[in-house]
Amino acid sequence: MIRSVIIGVLAVALIGTGYWGYQEQQEKNAILIKAENNYQRAFHDLTYHIDLLHDELGSTLAMNSKDRLSPSLAEVWRITSEAQNELGQLPLSLMPFSKTEEYLFKIGSFSYQNAIRDLDQDPLTDDEYETLQTLYEQSGEIQNEMRNVQSMVLREKLQWMDVETALASEEEPLDNSIVNGFHIIDEKVDGFSEVDFGAGASELSTSDQDIAENLTGSPISEEESIAIAKDFLDLPQLNNAEITETGDGLAYEAYSLTIPDDKHGTNIVMDITKKGGHPLWMLNERDIDQQVISLNEASENAKAFIEENGFDNMQIVDSKQYDNIGVFNFAGLFENARVYSDSIVVEVALDEGDIIGFEGFAYYDKPGDRESFTQELSVEEARERLNPNLEVMEHHLAIIENQLEEEVLCHEFYGVIKQDTFRIFINAENGKEEQVEKLANAEPKYRY
Repeated sequence: MIRSVIIGVLAVALIGTGYWGYQEQQEKNAILIKAENNYQRAFHDLTYHIDLLHDELGSTLAMNSKDRLSPSLAEVWRITSEAQNELGQLPLSLMPFSKTEEYLFKIGSFSYQNAIRDLDQDPLTDDEYETLQTLYEQSGEIQNEMRNVQSMVLREKLQWMDVETALASEEEPLDNSIVNGFHIIDEKVDGFSEVDFGAGASELSTSDQDIAENLTGSPISEEESIAIAKDFLDLPQLNNAEITETGDGLAYEAYSLTIPDDKHGTNIVMDITKKGGHPLWMLNERDIDQQVISLNEASENAKAFIEENGFDNMQIVDSKQYDNIGVFNFAGLFENARVYSDSIVVEVALDEGDIIGFEGFAYYDKPGDRESFTQELSVEEARERLNPNLEVMEHHLAIIENQLEEEVLCHEFYGVIKQDTFRIFINAENGKEEQVEKLANAEPKYRY
């Protein structure tokens, strides 16, 4: 009897010890996953801001008005600050990466000091424009190398926790693909020609409050949200969908749906507002196979999707291809002018031609009614306000938001300077250069 009791006690103790060890391991894994996710976020944000830095530096070269140049230089300073902050979040403190950090600091200092000076009284000199041109070219080289590292990280599913382990081991030479990639970037920056930094060596975001105020329609139930999702996705049936309600942090209420995609073995996730039953976004993160259809064919699928779901009077204003995915930006039309604040983004898989992504936040965060605009400047008069080096290729009327978040009617010009393409908005009422944007060139395929 006593023996049985002892065996029972030992068995319970063994089970308890095993459970405690399991819990400890689970907590340790959770911490590691959180750290890895933070590193991945910082790295991909850094790559994104290096892209933005290159484009914004390019935009400054195409500007012809001082009142647009100062905000653009301030934006360069902001982007470099973001990039430096993201660098600080990566486990790179034990490896030499000082040249790149110093380079970003100097770009930030140069852009900030020129942004705050009175460019009407003290315009940029020829040497300073030459500095901007050099920085633009050099940032393009950094962008390419960062994209190579990013491509390698995604392709080989590399872990940043391995970087931390490799750096902490102090083994020489370091054998880690990410570390080696950053070494290449730092060496490239170190090899840049000296830049004379001088003595002092956008798109609007949507608001969930605006969305809440501008939603129309009556409240819907969970069952109705399923029916809306079925029609929106054009599914013959919709079974086993999981539904939750969005958190308290948003100004509007919505249902979050997780819908099994049995054909591809993945899930489709989307949000539908409770008020009015409006789909806000949708994503199917399935693997995309070899490209079968062209970008033009995919654009027709995107147009059909937009029309079938009741988004009337929309026009494709931009299309890009990322690997085997087509991304299409639509803008609304008002009195023959493109309304960029009424925008929708649709993603199409180029293997099967199905819709795998939708984002309509901007479409819902503006009121439906707007007053007519007055066009004071003709196309020819607006063209005279452009940089004389710009070769104009295309013109449209467009409605955008200015820096005061007021809608203004503009002449929208597409043009080229050397090998780069720009989109420039000239206010159709007063001739002000409202916005200059460098458009991305064809996306190269990065291979490490």
